[in-house]
Amino acid sequence: FTIGRNNWLFMNTVKGADSSSYIYSLVESAKLNNLKPYDYFNYILSILPGKDMNDEKLLESVMPWAELPKELYNPKKS
Repeated sequence: FTIGRNNWLFMNTVKGADSSSYIYSLVESAKLNNLKPYDYFNYILSILPGKDMNDEKLLESVMPWAELPKELYNPKKS
């Protein structure tokens, strides 16, 4: 969080700051759900372009807590 705080000093617009906070929130939610953030973002960015962003079922299906393909998850530690 401290590193992020320094980066946020240079946000030029409120919209840019809001967008950054949304991305940060998605990354942290992905981590909490044992997802690999890079792979998770590749997955959602391959599915969402061109889709209806008002489709609640579609959006819910790609949230970090949804049932997602197994390859998006970190291996379980033994």
